[in-house]
Amino acid sequence: MKIKTLTKKSLALVLAAGLVMSAGGCSGNNGNNSGDAGRIDTQSVRADNQANSSSKRTQYPLTMTTYGPDGREYSMTFEKAPERVVAVYQGCIETLLALDLEDRIVATAGLDNEVPDDLKAAFSATNYLDEFTPSKETVTMQEPDMIFSWASYFREDTLGTPDEWIHKGTNVYVNTNTAVSQDSLENEFNDILNIGKIFDVQDKAEEIVNNMKDTIATVKEAAAAQSGNPSVLVIENLNGTFTNYGANSIAGDMVTQLGGTLANPDASTVGKEDIIAANPDVIFVVYMPYTGDDPEAVKQEHLNNILKDEALASLSAVQNGRVVPIMLSEMYASATRTQNGIETIAQGLYPELEY
Repeated sequence: MKIKTLTKKSLALVLAAGLVMSAGGCSGNNGNNSGDAGRIDTQSVRADNQANSSSKRTQYPLTMTTYGPDGREYSMTFEKAPERVVAVYQGCIETLLALDLEDRIVATAGLDNEVPDDLKAAFSATNYLDEFTPSKETVTMQEPDMIFSWASYFREDTLGTPDEWIHKGTNVYVNTNTAVSQDSLENEFNDILNIGKIFDVQDKAEEIVNNMKDTIATVKEAAAAQSGNPSVLVIENLNGTFTNYGANSIAGDMVTQLGGTLANPDASTVGKEDIIAANPDVIFVVYMPYTGDDPEAVKQEHLNNILKDEALASLSAVQNGRVVPIMLSEMYASATRTQNGIETIAQGLYPELEY
């Protein structure tokens, strides 16, 4: 069987066609027929309005749960959509911007990188604070009704615990993968959907998540004709020690959901001997440029840790040109950048598909 070539353009067309078909399927025969000059009864009008209006609306008060840095679950109630949000760290800020909620943000902070081009105009309308990690005093001065950030920010020596804010009437939402021991794509999906519920923009949130899920399904289907699953390591060099992103990481989840096999799924770190013994088909090299860094230089430096090491020269991935860079922000607390991570992993797993 010939492998079907899948390009980004063709994938976009496939997904677009799916959306069109889905929309057509939802409307059925209950819509208002504009060519019908006859009288439409009230029941038909009501059905038509329900079919064509926003499919989901949040019913307030809304009870929502989140997790603190100790893994503890916190429950809170939203009487209405928040109007004064403080968002700290990349994915939290970008999730709100992607959901067109910039007018609800009173302050942002903690960007490691510039926001994507399509979000820059919205981000420019926000109040970006001088403090990378704002103090409790700074945040209090913003008079927020919600704080959206990572678990590490909600500690006694930083912002304070979640229940401290909740008891003061300020709800919090914590990126789940920064608080729990087992990271997953599903956690990132749920965070986006939960923010959609909190702000009553569920359709937009579902659109973002469904695009990610559709990408996984489309790539997996296109690769099904191949024999065998590529073996994979996802590693990051930190001062000579390689962090291994295994089964309990978002990157590992991406690999397995896209049809790859993790060569060392359980280890948190690996040495050169482990990498040589695994000899994976593909090595994803994690890198992270920060504000002021040259992104290309940082990326090449991390790639060279594998490509220029004579001890690793015989690896299959090195020999076959399958050492692939991936940004940390695409596969850790990745929020809307999860889409980029999925595409990066897909390209590395199936270069012959020209994804």
